[in-house]
Amino acid sequence: MGTEDWTINHFSQSNPVGRGQGNVAALLRRVAQTIDDLGDVSVQDITFVSSVTDGEDDLTMTVYYHPEPRRR
Repeated sequence: MGTEDWTINHFSQSNPVGRGQGNVAALLRRVAQTIDDLGDVSVQDITFVSSVTDGEDDLTMTVYYHPEPRRR
């Protein structure tokens, strides 16, 4: 079995600190807009992390993608 070099791009996004920081729907919209802004990419994975804070939860999503046409 051969080995291949495999590289994947990624970005992480969170809501701004403060009111609305824990708004999951807002974060999903922001991540979706960023994916659209990237153009034609193939998303391989998306992770979601929620960390408890004194105020609202700190949410982070990381998207792993390749710059190639989406599989349909």
